[in-house]
Amino acid sequence: MAKRRELQAVNVIRGVVVAAACALTLSACASSDSSKPPASSPTPEAKQSTVQETPEEVPESLRFTARTVDGDSFDAKELAGKKTVLWFWAPWCGECRREAPSLVAVQKATADEVTFVGVASLGPVSDMKAFVADYKVGGFEHLADIDGKIWRRFDVVRQPAHAFIDDDGSVELVRGEMDREDLTDRVDALIAD
Repeated sequence: MAKRRELQAVNVIRGVVVAAACALTLSACASSDSSKPPASSPTPEAKQSTVQETPEEVPESLRFTARTVDGDSFDAKELAGKKTVLWFWAPWCGECRREAPSLVAVQKATADEVTFVGVASLGPVSDMKAFVADYKVGGFEHLADIDGKIWRRFDVVRQPAHAFIDDDGSVELVRGEMDREDLTDRVDALIAD
């Protein structure tokens, strides 16, 4: 929690420094020759340089596709370059039900920094949809891993499990139920890395 506060403080300071630099730049421009026309907007090339694109190389861990519990297509390459938490759960799992509120709280608190994706298996899609609704975990995407391929890819043999994926694609798998404090600590470490 302290790390998150430090990170937030650093981000606030950065924002203040950037705002001050912009203000100085604008004031310098305003005091220059007013007979000059205003600067034109950035060129299309300049705008393109600020767009974040998916890295050319997608890590092996993120080379899979799936269907969401709602039936939509999902391509994990969209997670390349992002800090991500995969939550492996089953709709009938008591431990998964207990930790759902913690997942929701941590996901909401870190939504700008970490992408959460649920990976459900070991049950029918209708039960997966009901779980998402009943336990209010619909704030992030959930995959229906009916055949267990994604679970096998990450060496998940029981639920719940959590794959913490760094922006370089490295994976740390934690098996078993996590309380809110443990989950917060792991996500803070992922953000700080």
